[in-house]
Amino acid sequence: MHRQPLLVVLRAYDLLELLPCLERLQELGVQHVELAWSSHPRWVAQAIELRQRFAHLRLGAASVVDLAGLKAAAAAGLGYAVSPVLDRDLIEAAMALRLQFVPGVMSPSEVHLAHLWGCSIVKLFPAAALGRSYWQRLAAPLAGADGLPFCIAAGGLGPADVEPWLAAGVDAVALGGSLVNPADWEALARLVERLRT
Repeated sequence: MHRQPLLVVLRAYDLLELLPCLERLQELGVQHVELAWSSHPRWVAQAIELRQRFAHLRLGAASVVDLAGLKAAAAAGLGYAVSPVLDRDLIEAAMALRLQFVPGVMSPSEVHLAHLWGCSIVKLFPAAALGRSYWQRLAAPLAGADGLPFCIAAGGLGPADVEPWLAAGVDAVALGGSLVNPADWEALARLVERLRT
């Protein structure tokens, strides 16, 4: 993620509906894509199929809030799981499964606890509601000897927000529901090109 500090979150009950989006993201050169976890009975099988078809993408699971989602991500062979919440049981279960887990944080206490519980990466959520300067304002009081964890800003952000948020101090930005029309995709293409340089 240091080379391309961008993630795209895709959501569909039937993961195979995401094929056109994944093809387009791969063509654009996007590297990190999260597939939202759902209770679809073939979610694991479909995630495995997508992982095999898009071997150049680093696929993870998004919206993981329970053990079922975590186990599904691991069973599908996905590289990581991302949650909107901070849950110690999920963190410990992910460690047992040897799965990279990214918990959601919002308050200073949640950032502190995530760090104490061994999370080197956190998801600042919902980022748009907190504002660009929020993460940097936590730096001095929370940094300590180890500094703040690697931060992915997510929630309500679009392609035009990525570079300003990176400049404001977060380490990566996740885009989700903002990719709904051709102009958004064109902006994403330009963004990926700029991030290459």
